[in-house]
Amino acid sequence: MAGPTTARRGEAGRTDTPARPPHTGPEGRRLSGRTRLVLAAAGLVLAAAATVWLLYGSSWLRLERVTTTGTGVLTRSEVEAAAAAPVGSPLVSVDTDAIADRLRRKLPRIDSVDVVRSWPHEISLEVTERKPVLLVQKGKKFVEVDAKGVRFATVDKAPPHVPLLELTPGRSESLRRFGSDRLLREAVGVAGDLPGKVAEETEVVRVTSYDSTVLELSRGRTVMWGSSEEGPVKARVLTALMKASPKAGHFDVSAPTAPAVSKS
Repeated sequence: MAGPTTARRGEAGRTDTPARPPHTGPEGRRLSGRTRLVLAAAGLVLAAAATVWLLYGSSWLRLERVTTTGTGVLTRSEVEAAAAAPVGSPLVSVDTDAIADRLRRKLPRIDSVDVVRSWPHEISLEVTERKPVLLVQKGKKFVEVDAKGVRFATVDKAPPHVPLLELTPGRSESLRRFGSDRLLREAVGVAGDLPGKVAEETEVVRVTSYDSTVLELSRGRTVMWGSSEEGPVKARVLTALMKASPKAGHFDVSAPTAPAVSKS
């Protein structure tokens, strides 16, 4: 019998392996990876450019309004005028620290201020004003002194329930040793420790030396307070004395462990 033909032998020797598509080897894969990296980088660049344009170039995120909260004596209009916020500028470019510094410099009544961006169009000024605890008379005017000893404002009319400070050390040893500023801080410390009701009724805080502070209260009453040391203890003792002797005219808590009360 005759064997298979040459054509048939060739067909029998062939396999059914599919042809390999072009560019699928390692080189093709590397080329595809590079392309993806280039596209990703280009996307990041475009996104960054769009963000920069949105923040700085567009009209969507610009400063349009300034609002103020926390004012008492100051008005919102004078605070916003002193702030001089650059309305119309990109909100992201507004220097909030510079605004805060400008406000504290121009308006010493401001103790602290938070300048906050409120997206998309606003700056908020959150103001805390200084509160006077003592007054120093200057001619016909009054200088307000806060709890830190800062003289922050001069007013024509004394605010209610703020005692007048009489700093009269003369040429005492206390004045030479401590100076008037230190004695002022002592008086501020005393004023800060007074019980609420006593503070409201105190009309004069008289300081003659470091350890000699006298309070003049309404209805002609006086309190010998002494130095500013042990202030909270003295406040508790004074409260108890006033409750026990409501008609007394003079209270001495300069030595809180041995207080004294008298009618005059």
